Amino acid sequence: MIDEVDRKILHALQCAPRLPFRHIAEVTGVSEQTAARRYHALRRSGVMRVVGLVNPAVHGKAQWVTRIRSRPDRVGPLADSLAKRPDVAYANLASGGSEIICMIHSPVEAERDDIILRQLPRSASVLDVSIDLLLHPFGETGTSEWTGYGDGLTRDQVRQLIADRPPTPTGPPRPPTEEDAPLLDALAEDGRTTHTRLAELTGWSNARVARRMEALETSRTLFYDVELLPERLGHTLNATLWLRVTPDRLQQAGEQLAQHAEVAFAGAISGHHNLMVSVICRDAEDFYRYLTTSVAAVEGIDAYEVSIRVRRLKQAASLIFHGRLVHTTPA
Repeated sequence: MIDEVDRKILHALQCAPRLPFRHIAEVTGVSEQTAARRYHALRRSGVMRVVGLVNPAVHGKAQWVTRIRSRPDRVGPLADSLAKRPDVAYANLASGGSEIICMIHSPVEAERDDIILRQLPRSASVLDVSIDLLLHPFGETGTSEWTGYGDGLTRDQVRQLIADRPPTPTGPPRPPTEEDAPLLDALAEDGRTTHTRLAELTGWSNARVARRMEALETSRTLFYDVELLPERLGHTLNATLWLRVTPDRLQQAGEQLAQHAEVAFAGAISGHHNLMVSVICRDAEDFYRYLTTSVAAVEGIDAYEVSIRVRRLKQAASLIFHGRLVHTTPA
């Protein structure tokens, strides 16, 4: 279990994943050595990973929310094969083990059958498939991450961490070059890899590494994610809410939900339910409290469905192996 110092360090990393330990220490009120030691302990334990990822939009890919209903006695091999695919993210087993929920990266103009047939092994165990396009994610870095693990940083401290962040560019992200491959591979394994180590791997100077990373980051080609295992932090009930919200309230509802400490992700999607929300709570009673207080206070919701997660298979870039986040090997 984590303590107050760990919680502050986690929150600082969610706001600024590559922030130097010296700056983390200044904001959290601990020594630089303590900040570094606590981070490395969390990473070694498999509870968290900082990863650098390439924006799928670079390759013309959109994100599709996919729900696959399968026979419970046959769902395991199917789910594991999907989780190992590089185009699949956030794969989970839900609904008593009869449903796979995952995110598939595929071009927006792709046919529905093309999306799933390229990812889904032929299997008689599949009973039903639904695929909806992720239209818009809500929230922003520093304010919309899951912080239900406890008191982290104050709003003023968060503002300190994100104050120097450059404005988000409005144009399309720029594709990486072949020369970027060693840099991006290293950051996918550890998003906090030092400039010195990246220089060794690429054969570039430290200055060139810094310039290239800044260019990739400011063009939205490269972004960072802090992956966590909530179960290891005492939060054993994870659920996906499928909400139906009136169009005039969709933006307001999505932004409001993204601010909740219990919410890991909120996004507008196509389909019968137009708002998807990933929720992380301590237990069933905690989830019930969240539904009947925080969700109930959001205006515009006229229908909802709940999928209870029973097993986490994959985060954005990490497989879950024996209760640990581990780096995926490219297919």
